[in-house]
Amino acid sequence: MNWQEHVVSDSNVLLGKPTIKGIRLSVDHIVSLLAKGWNEQQVLENYPRLTQEDIKAVFACIYECMQDGMFVGSSKKTAL
Repeated sequence: MNWQEHVVSDSNVLLGKPTIKGIRLSVDHIVSLLAKGWNEQQVLENYPRLTQEDIKAVFACIYECMQDGMFVGSSKKTAL
């Protein structure tokens, strides 16, 4: 998947946060909904301009960022 076709960053939109192309919906907002327990169908129903491909792109973007070492975690060590 080429997530760059779906996820963009523009300094004039949401202060440059990564967003879904053509939609003022940030990647972190989508992730926060899923982290709060929303399922994919609930996200799609509440944001009808969002597509299943957009959600896949969010995960691909996050995965690539983590692989590139762009993930900034807590300095505390915690057990999983």
